[in-house]
Amino acid sequence: MGEFVRVAGTADVQPGHGIVAEAGGKTLAVFNVDGTFHVIDNTCVHRGGPLGEGDVEGSVVACPWHGWQFNITTGECVKNPSAKVDVYQVKVEGTDIKVLL
Repeated sequence: MGEFVRVAGTADVQPGHGIVAEAGGKTLAVFNVDGTFHVIDNTCVHRGGPLGEGDVEGSVVACPWHGWQFNITTGECVKNPSAKVDVYQVKVEGTDIKVLL
């Protein structure tokens, strides 16, 4: 059974943006979509681009390397839903964003 681990503070992730964070030996992308925080694997399945550095529009992030788009809430690639990145359960405690690892 996993445990919740802090990945960032709520002030670290501005609305409509993402950041890259490290936790539990994983590199994660943390996003703020209208005040709700989401965490997915940071590595794009296409060529390994850093999703946390991509442009966010609504609940979709575009990989900064080749433009592949992923739904932040489901991890599915917009144009190819069979291509997915891992999505992590998130909870906010005070000002801490935590993920289940």
